[in-house]
Amino acid sequence: MKYIFATILCLGFFESAIAQQQLTLQQVRELAVANNIVTRSADNALIQAQEQQKEAKTNYFPQVNAVGVGFKTNVDMVKANIATDEVIPSSLAQLIPTELAVKIPANIPVNMVDHGLMVGVTAVQPLYMGGQIINGNRLAKVNVEAKQLQSQTSKKTVLLQAEQYYWQIITLKEKQKTLDVVGDMLSNLEKDASVAVKSGVGMRNDLLSVQLKQNEVESARLKLDNGLKLARLVLAQYIGMENKDIDVSADGDLLQMPVYPAIKVDHNQAVNELPEYQLLQKNVEATNLQYKLEIGKRMPSLGIGAGYSYYNMGKGTNNNFASMFVTMSIPISGWWGGSHAIKRSKLVEDNAREQLAINTQLLKIRMQKDWNDLDDAYKQLELSRKSIEQSKENLRLNSDYYHAGTVTMNDLLIAQQQYQQCRDRYTDAYSQLQLKMVEYRQSIGALE
Repeated sequence: MKYIFATILCLGFFESAIAQQQLTLQQVRELAVANNIVTRSADNALIQAQEQQKEAKTNYFPQVNAVGVGFKTNVDMVKANIATDEVIPSSLAQLIPTELAVKIPANIPVNMVDHGLMVGVTAVQPLYMGGQIINGNRLAKVNVEAKQLQSQTSKKTVLLQAEQYYWQIITLKEKQKTLDVVGDMLSNLEKDASVAVKSGVGMRNDLLSVQLKQNEVESARLKLDNGLKLARLVLAQYIGMENKDIDVSADGDLLQMPVYPAIKVDHNQAVNELPEYQLLQKNVEATNLQYKLEIGKRMPSLGIGAGYSYYNMGKGTNNNFASMFVTMSIPISGWWGGSHAIKRSKLVEDNAREQLAINTQLLKIRMQKDWNDLDDAYKQLELSRKSIEQSKENLRLNSDYYHAGTVTMNDLLIAQQQYQQCRDRYTDAYSQLQLKMVEYRQSIGALE
C-alpha cells in the first residue's frame, strides 16, 4: 500500500508539472504582443486608417450617380383645349354639311400623361477642387503613418508592462528560495537547541525563540505563496492565457552579479528616432494639411461630366438622349465665415509646432532621467551584493560563537534575520535594475 500511495503521489505531481506551462522572458514578451488588448486595438486602428486612405483615393475618380422615377396619377397631368379652327382648316370646314358643322364644338379638350418613367445616369470628373482631394489624400496617408507609430508605442508599452509582471514573479520566487535557505538554517538550529535542552546544557527559551522565528518564516511563506499565485494570474490574463496555469523561469542565476549595462546613447540623436517624436511631427503635418483643406473649401471647384437620360410618358413616347456638361461652383459667401475657420486652423498648426519643440526637450529629459535611474539601480545592486557577503560572514561568525557559547541565541537569530533581509534587498535591487534597463531602452527607442 505504501508503494501504491507513493506511486499515486508521484503521478499526481508529474501531471501537475505537465499542466503548468513554464515560460521564458522572451515567450512572455511574444505572447503579450500577440494577445494583449492594447496591441490588438492599435492594430485595428491602423487597419481603419488604411481603409480610410483607400476611401480618400476614390475621390480622384468620377462621381457617378443614377436616378430613376416612375409615376402613376389618378388624373391626366397634361390638360389643354385645342380650338377647332386650328385643327380643321377653313377650306375643309366649308365642305362639311351644315347639319354636321353644328355638332362640332368650338374647342376640343385634350388630356394625357397619367403614367410615365424617367431614368438617367451622370458621371462628373472633378478637375479642380481647391486642393481638397490632394490634401485629403495626403492627410489620410499621414493618419496611416501616425497609426503605425502609435502601434509601435503601444507594443513598447505592452512589453514594459509584461516585463514588470515577469520580474515581479521572479522576485517572489527568489524570496521563496531565501525563505528555504533560512528555513533550513532554523531547522538545524531547532535540532541543536532541542538536543541541548534535553541534555540539560541549553536553555528552553532559546528553543522557543527558534520556534517563534520558524513561525514568522512560515507566515512570510504563506504571504509569498498567495502573492505569487495572484501575480501569475495577472500575467496570464495580460498575455492572453487566463485559462492556463503558467509559471516563469529566469534566464540565469540572479545571485551572479551582472556586468554594468553599457547601453547609453547620444540622447540628442536618439530623440529623432523615437516614435513619440515622430508622432509629434505627424501632428504638425496633419494640422498643416487641415489648414490647407480649410482654404480649399473656399476655392472654386470645376468639373466635367456626361450623362444619359431616357423617359417614357406613355402612349409610345419613348425618348433618350446623351449630354456633356461643365460644372463650376464659386463659394462667394463661404469666405464670410470661412476666413475665421482658416485663422483658427492656422492657430492649431502653430500650437502643434510649439508642442513639438517643447515635447522634444521633455523626451530628452526623460532619457536622461531613465539613465540616471539605471545607473543608480546598478550601484544599489552592488551595495546589496556587498551586504549579502557581509551578512553571510556575520551569520557564520555568530553561528560559531553561539556553538562556542560566547553569544546568545538572540544574537544568532538577529544575524540570520539580517542575512535574510540582505538577500531580499538584493533580489529587489536585481529586479529593479532589469526594469530600469527596459525603461531606458524604451525611452531611447531600442525596446523591441
